[in-house]
Amino acid sequence: MAFIDLSGDGGVQKKILKEGTGEDTPSNGCSVVLHYTGTLDADGKQFDSSRDRNEPFEFKLGQGSVIKAFDMGVLTMKLGEKSILKCAPEYAYGASGSPPNIPPNATLNFELEMLGWKGEDLSPKSDRSIERFILKTGEGKKTPNDGALVKVDLVGRHEGRIFEERNVEFNIGEGEIAGVVSGVELALEKFKKVETSKLIIKPQFAFGEKGNPELGVPPNATVEYTVTLNEFEREIDSWKLDDEERLAQGKLFKERGTNYFKENKFSIALKMYEKSLGFLSSSGKYSEESKQLKLAIYLNIALCQQKMSNFDDAKDACNEALNIDNKNVKALYRRGQALLSLGDFERALEDFSAVQEIEPENKAALNQITICKQKVKLYNDQQKKVFANMFTKFAKSDKQREEEEQSRQPDVMKQNFGEWRDDEREHEPTRFEQENPDVIMLSESLKEFRNM
Repeated sequence: MAFIDLSGDGGVQKKILKEGTGEDTPSNGCSVVLHYTGTLDADGKQFDSSRDRNEPFEFKLGQGSVIKAFDMGVLTMKLGEKSILKCAPEYAYGASGSPPNIPPNATLNFELEMLGWKGEDLSPKSDRSIERFILKTGEGKKTPNDGALVKVDLVGRHEGRIFEERNVEFNIGEGEIAGVVSGVELALEKFKKVETSKLIIKPQFAFGEKGNPELGVPPNATVEYTVTLNEFEREIDSWKLDDEERLAQGKLFKERGTNYFKENKFSIALKMYEKSLGFLSSSGKYSEESKQLKLAIYLNIALCQQKMSNFDDAKDACNEALNIDNKNVKALYRRGQALLSLGDFERALEDFSAVQEIEPENKAALNQITICKQKVKLYNDQQKKVFANMFTKFAKSDKQREEEEQSRQPDVMKQNFGEWRDDEREHEPTRFEQENPDVIMLSESLKEFRNM
């Protein structure tokens, strides 16, 4: 098979020695694994070989970690393919070469064998729960940011079966409203305009433990999406705004969060509240209006977290609110509720009592105080029972141990003093007996006297 010009100027040419399998090839961002043997084109001298070391070479495509020719050539290879890659100096090590093995301006030949590849890992924890394979490269350098308005084509598959195919428009971060899984949202922040990519998404970023019965997706399913980003409009960056504009954006997202809260969409409401705080936190001017807006947002976050049974997070949000206003009744009351749910009855009682001090007629606080006192009393009664049972057990254990020790002591009332035990009747005279025969005789006489 003849050489194929990959660069268009003859600088990178590929000759296939063995055809690969399938139709897929790796894309930029993929981690590829291959064997290579490099030789100088001038004299055929080998300068490196992963095969000789028996160590396959792994690298990320399109990241500039290898010579240009490698990136270009490997992009065209199929699984199992073997090829020769001929690389002109400008696509290899150039005028400087790579001493001592590669001289300046050297044309190189690489024999490559594609062993496999993995998609680009876009997952937040780098655990390959979201993988991308670029099918069509996008335009430009800009990508959507959190909150950007996007228009996309989606094709969802599970085990080869298409379960959804549609065009959809939504703001990143609010995809749940449009039925878009979080894995697609996260991946879209790395897409360029008109890019088409295949995404492999694990359950935690797809339909989770419940699956989606309406779409026919079972629980804990890994799904595949083919996504095309047709258009997007980035959300304005907060650093480009002045203080008044940041405050306006903070109000806007706070209102959006409240609307989602009213619809019981608590997770999205939380995202909106966090975005609102983001605009307010970057404000250089900490006005009273901004301060009060932050206070309201933290109170709403606490309420959302309570609705989602995230009581530790609810408590933390109340703490933030109380840092702004340490006598805020709502913050004290909601923190008391969170502490009560966490079983910290005494601290919850403190918070509800603080509410009562500020608002003596607050019936809700009075009710919670009654509940807390009952909980504290019940807890104390239970602890008393536990300790009483422990002391009883310890007392029984001590008595049993004493009885066992006493049983091992000799009974002085039953000892036959002055008499030989059976195992002592026959024995060699001791030194005391040898030196004191009169004492021994007296002892024997007393023994006979008792036996009369």
